Amino acid sequence: MIKLLDCTLRDGGYYNAWNFSSELVTDYLEAMDSLNVDFVEIGLRTLKNEGFKGGCAFSSEYFLSSLNIPKNLENKIGVMINGSEIVDKTTQIESLETLFNNSSDSIVSLVRIACHVHEFEACLPASKWLKDNGYLVGFNLMQVADRELEEITKLAKLASDYPIDSLYFADSMGSLSPEQVSLIVQALQAGWSGELGIHTHDNMGQAIANSLEAINGGVTWVDATVTGMGRGPGNGQTEYLSLAIEGLRAQTGNPTKLFEVIRKHFKPMQAKFGWGTNPYYYLAGKYGIHPTYIQEMLQDSRYSDEDIIAVINHLKVEGGKKFSLGTLESARHFYSGEPRGSWSPRNEIEGKSVLIIGAGPSIKDYQGLIENYIKTHKPYVIALNTQIDIDQSLINIRAACHPVRLLADCQEHLTLPQPLVTPLSMLPEDIKEALLSKDVLDFGLDVTPQTFSVSENYCVLPNSLVVTYALAIANSGGANNINLVGFDGFGAEDPRSSEMEQTLKIYLDANGLPLCSLTPTRYDIPTQSIFGL
Repeated sequence: MIKLLDCTLRDGGYYNAWNFSSELVTDYLEAMDSLNVDFVEIGLRTLKNEGFKGGCAFSSEYFLSSLNIPKNLENKIGVMINGSEIVDKTTQIESLETLFNNSSDSIVSLVRIACHVHEFEACLPASKWLKDNGYLVGFNLMQVADRELEEITKLAKLASDYPIDSLYFADSMGSLSPEQVSLIVQALQAGWSGELGIHTHDNMGQAIANSLEAINGGVTWVDATVTGMGRGPGNGQTEYLSLAIEGLRAQTGNPTKLFEVIRKHFKPMQAKFGWGTNPYYYLAGKYGIHPTYIQEMLQDSRYSDEDIIAVINHLKVEGGKKFSLGTLESARHFYSGEPRGSWSPRNEIEGKSVLIIGAGPSIKDYQGLIENYIKTHKPYVIALNTQIDIDQSLINIRAACHPVRLLADCQEHLTLPQPLVTPLSMLPEDIKEALLSKDVLDFGLDVTPQTFSVSENYCVLPNSLVVTYALAIANSGGANNINLVGFDGFGAEDPRSSEMEQTLKIYLDANGLPLCSLTPTRYDIPTQSIFGL
């Protein structure tokens, strides 16, 4: 018979630091009881304590004893430990003794160990200690999608020498197809005769299909989470998988309370945190990129849609199977090598007033006034990206620096008459090739947090916003002052507002040229009315 394990409070904790309300936990456990799940993985059990995390991050006996666990679930509570914490054989037993009592003195009945391939053999002996202390033991083998089938069989043979109740494999990147799942199941069965389990991720919308394919191949343990709540795009959804396999389980249950807990607790959380597959997670699954990269970017207001695509394109080449914040930061910068360029703005801008044209709606509102101002005062005019509301003959140059935006706008740039200023020599080859027929002025760019500095033919900026780049061009060129139009700003709650305000603060702290907006703006900069100029 198929065993359904729900691990919502463990896997879902990657979104809320495992800090679930007591009301949610109570309602959730009642729903799991009503659904007759075979096991509830209540959370992690860990020796690490860095930063605040809720009770499900530790799943201590004290915490578990405070929960209203229905009687029918009393022998169905599980926890997971990370293999990295017990991989050292010299301290393995000591760590286990610190983490666990004998099962007779514990609310926990199932312990699962999650480990990468390189940790697997060293962690296997822990199963004997856990078994001797009365626990059911599961092993979750992570990131096997890119391993040769022969290697998977060898790993399964290693496990066959230990008292493991269920050998799981995880589709960690959400990249597997049902066909690949079938092959992995067969490879495991070639070296292992015990029960098998699968833990699926939903990057490519295949979590349920992969779970069902694994069952068809002989897997008897399957994981799911309520609404799929879990790291990155999440997992197979309990509400769907439980219905799909109800004829294969020893006891089916009533899903009514599950639907209630979804409506009451999980849908509002999903709206807040945003788990569930989307095109970005799909691409991450397709290219074998760790889903936490996508999760981090979606929760970070600094990352635009263009940024996320650019990072994915970087990681699919450089590799992103293991998540690292450092790798994410470097991937966001886009530009290769030391900052460099060949164009000096000073030759055209020195001693002039500069007007930078943004993309705000006020450009259309004051188009005639802006064009009259340019004709009368003759500033050096820099338009951002493909802004086309102002008479083209009045614009001197265009500035664009974001690789993905450049690629998307390439055909339009080729039809616009002005030279394009961009960090050409530092951009990917496909963008260079796309701009071969364009008059391009190469002004280099490097991104360093909290920095605004300019040189003759390159700049170092706190971000890759095109407005910051245009400000650098004007400053490098030795302009007298900078006026802005079309910098309306965003609403107070829009994260782009805080990024722009921070950028302006860094700019002014670096003694950048004076700024003045000639059209209405929400930013904290001096303003004059274009009507009076």
